[in-house]
Amino acid sequence: MKRRLVPSNDKLQLDMTPMIDCTFQLIIFFMLQLKIIQPEGDFNINMPPPGAPGPAIGAILPEIKVTLKSNPDGSLAALMLGQRNLGNSPKVYGLLNEEILQIIGRPGDPATKDTEVEIDIDYKLHFKHVVSTVSACSGKLDKKGRLVRYIEKIKFTPPRKPSE
Repeated sequence: MKRRLVPSNDKLQLDMTPMIDCTFQLIIFFMLQLKIIQPEGDFNINMPPPGAPGPAIGAILPEIKVTLKSNPDGSLAALMLGQRNLGNSPKVYGLLNEEILQIIGRPGDPATKDTEVEIDIDYKLHFKHVVSTVSACSGKLDKKGRLVRYIEKIKFTPPRKPSE
């Protein structure tokens, strides 16, 4: 069987008509499937079951601000919850944990889901104090060794270099 060679100066032309027909058919199909009107009554709201008590109006938790002040050597000078000085003893993180539990009420409560703790740290403070503070704000271990979460959202203020 002989092969016929196509001379290189002849150009091969494709018929674009079937492709254009398919494109218009797809456009018409998708236009007919489009639903312009939004379904009524679908507000996507999660309501509590009937008879379940909900949080009272105004039960929004106060903003929780923790401030860590350092000595010139980087040790903890004071841990403050709001305007209240909790001290700088080794038991200060347990005290902070108890104070946060008193503020939020019950751990795992849906009302505390959006509660945030803002931590303001001195520039020269050692990192171990920051980690202990975050741990105290996050929650504690129960008797079985499981973590009980208090606060999930923790943010830090931007670092500031001390004025010389």
